[in-house]
Amino acid sequence: MVCEKISDQELVSKYLRGHEPSLQFLIERHQEKVLGYIISKVKDRQLAEDLFQDVFIKVIKTLRKGNYNEEGKFLPWVMRISHNISIDYFRNAKKLKTTSGTKDFDIFDIIPDEEYNAEDKISKDMSLNTVKELIQHLPADQLEVLKMRMYYEMSFKDIAEETNVSINTALGRMRYAIMNLRKMVDQNGIILHG
Repeated sequence: MVCEKISDQELVSKYLRGHEPSLQFLIERHQEKVLGYIISKVKDRQLAEDLFQDVFIKVIKTLRKGNYNEEGKFLPWVMRISHNISIDYFRNAKKLKTTSGTKDFDIFDIIPDEEYNAEDKISKDMSLNTVKELIQHLPADQLEVLKMRMYYEMSFKDIAEETNVSINTALGRMRYAIMNLRKMVDQNGIILHG
């Protein structure tokens, strides 16, 4: 099989039909670009190689579940996954708290109050669910840009290309989506929690 001439989409299809070497070729085809991107974010080659493995584990799981629908956009999809996994790494690193301890140290200063957190979480979840419902009332073009930007973390350049509009139009749609969403939130008396 001369894989250099086969498109990413064809390789994905072959892999989904059980041809394991197709996935290996896809990984090798894009390894340099994806790994380079992750290294540029985390500034540590060994860590980047670990995250690279995580990226392709997620790719494989998504493909196997049949949740891949980015026809012809395999590399941008993998790059979004790489971006998200890199961000998740930094978010998780920030959450880890350490202490050297002192005579004034009290363990209850760092143990969260579960009752408060549970109530706060329920309230936040209710607000977010309401906002998710409100989002569906946005005009279709604004909803499309909002989802691409917020859920898929696409750049406005990519959004403009995907929707066949100028970058300024994509930016304008996002701005109007946020303005309309704020109005709906205010009208419905929703209190958004941190």
